[in-house]
Amino acid sequence: MTAKIRVSTDAAPAPAHTFSQGIRKGPIVQVSGQGPVDPRTNEYLFPGDVAAQTTRTLENVKAIVEASGATFDDVVMLRVYLTTREDFSIMNDAYGDFVTAHTTSGVPLPSRTTVFTGLPREEMLVEIDGLAVVSD
Repeated sequence: MTAKIRVSTDAAPAPAHTFSQGIRKGPIVQVSGQGPVDPRTNEYLFPGDVAAQTTRTLENVKAIVEASGATFDDVVMLRVYLTTREDFSIMNDAYGDFVTAHTTSGVPLPSRTTVFTGLPREEMLVEIDGLAVVSD
């Protein structure tokens, strides 16, 4: 039976509560929901700018994926949580730019779900979690 391993990196914000940045079990990597937080200062960045928040949040997800031994090409699913429907197209453009830039040409892009909901902090416009399967 494969052990469950906590994934941790200084390149992404430290978890604020009783959860891990990510968990790896065998080839499966689950990244906890990330927000637009600077990993050095743990400050929330870019108030009111959903595009910049999306990019910073994806950088945090990518750092945790890489700390697990996977690459962004191994990401199979990203879930995006937005506070307002009006931010969807702006988030979608920033998301598309990031994902395309960090996925090797010819590798399928991750699947995605977008949900509109309240988030834990008022300054958060976006939160993203992810699932990767490490290539052999």
